Amino acid sequence: MHWQRHVCVLSFVVGVVQMTLSVIIIVLNEAHQMRDCLDTVRWADELIVLDAGSTDGTPDIAREYTPHVYETDWPGFGPQKNRALAYATGDWVLSLDADERISPELRAEITSVMASDRYDGYQMPRRSSYCGRFMRHGGWWPDYVTRLFRRGRGQFTEVRVHERVIVQGRTGTLQTPIIHYSFRDLDAVLRKVNQYSTEGAHRLADANRRAGLGTAILRGLWTFVRCYFLKAGFLDGREGFILAVSNAEGTYYRYLKLMYLQRR
Repeated sequence: MHWQRHVCVLSFVVGVVQMTLSVIIIVLNEAHQMRDCLDTVRWADELIVLDAGSTDGTPDIAREYTPHVYETDWPGFGPQKNRALAYATGDWVLSLDADERISPELRAEITSVMASDRYDGYQMPRRSSYCGRFMRHGGWWPDYVTRLFRRGRGQFTEVRVHERVIVQGRTGTLQTPIIHYSFRDLDAVLRKVNQYSTEGAHRLADANRRAGLGTAILRGLWTFVRCYFLKAGFLDGREGFILAVSNAEGTYYRYLKLMYLQRR
């Protein structure tokens, strides 16, 4: 009986050691930050990079870290992340964006929970910077996002923008945040406002939503009020104000673009 108990313990330990992690990253023209991102997850068992037609050498940089680099078209964030997920072979999957970083502390926490059978997925706080300042208000903290899940138990929503992971099973919460360098300067802000408002407009159009100029104005104003006043963005100083304005602009242009999509 003693030897049976030893075998059971040994089997459990071996099972823990064999748990593997696949990191999936979708990219487009991220050469300026690709190495910084991949350096923080090169410890993972498998790195999968799915490129949507970069022209700045992003795939070549990714191949310095992993042979699992694939190129495809751009169907939107949700479908693209599901494409990347289909390449994963690890027991667990961590979804990461090119402007995000995994700290040594978060690595340790991820490695620890992978050895547990308690949950099938984990959300974690995300600490995001905006034009050089890490934001604490305006809806940007703690900004929980589900990024770690057992392969086969998680899937991304099939939407063009603001996708999320649907976990089949129980979801736990990690304590250590992902570090997110979301907008390094105003040029990046303007590019994202344009990209996200276009993707959002198509998402609304696919859902048969309607909009006019009045809708765009009112929703833009409400976004500013919610971000700056109701979510205390004013406590983040001038960047809090700039963030509230850019969020309002994104909403405003999203509904304007929807209005013109309707006319087509």
